[in-house]
Amino acid sequence: MTTIRSCSPADISKLNLCNLDPLTENYARKFYFDYLAKWPTMFIVAENQKGQIVAYVMGKVEEDPDYLKILGDKYLPWHGHVTALTVAPQYRQMGLAKQLTAQLDRACEQENAWFMDLFVRVSNKTAISMYKKMGYVMVPLPNHSGLVCPTGPNSSRSYSVYRRVVSYYSDDPTGKGTSEDAFDMRKSLPRDKHRRYVRENGENHRINPEDLYHG
Repeated sequence: MTTIRSCSPADISKLNLCNLDPLTENYARKFYFDYLAKWPTMFIVAENQKGQIVAYVMGKVEEDPDYLKILGDKYLPWHGHVTALTVAPQYRQMGLAKQLTAQLDRACEQENAWFMDLFVRVSNKTAISMYKKMGYVMVPLPNHSGLVCPTGPNSSRSYSVYRRVVSYYSDDPTGKGTSEDAFDMRKSLPRDKHRRYVRENGENHRINPEDLYHG
């Protein structure tokens, strides 16, 4: 049996089972403690019966300053961000990632965020496949009858790749280059009723990393 709960300071030293995955980004201990201090409801872990942390998600809410709204679709409104999501290899295919992100979604909804976003390596087919199974496909707007076409597992929300960030990662585990692109994937939360902050065919919308952060 696995328990989903909020992270505690003692858990920071027990993330090794998850962080040994070569595609999981590793950070300095201070980074994890800073997240826990600033966004305690958005750092969530899965603990097995032995007290081991076998999966976790780290998230936050943020926005760009109002004066940057002139940047159009490069401006980031109040939103939730998935900083890290990882599951120990032996605990995959058990629905833990879906449970963790669902709890993070609820925390961001309570903060009145417009949408969730995350970054994933374009070569990480396993993660991309997982996100698709979790509903990262485009869901159309409600039609005139008020109904939403059931094209995803959760038809009340909209999911998509919003853009492709060129050379977002400074390394390339495929060995084909010195850097790797990322997909910026978004999921509308209930506040974004009109799907203002998602788009179709976002894989073809390329930006540079410096376009992501403005303040």
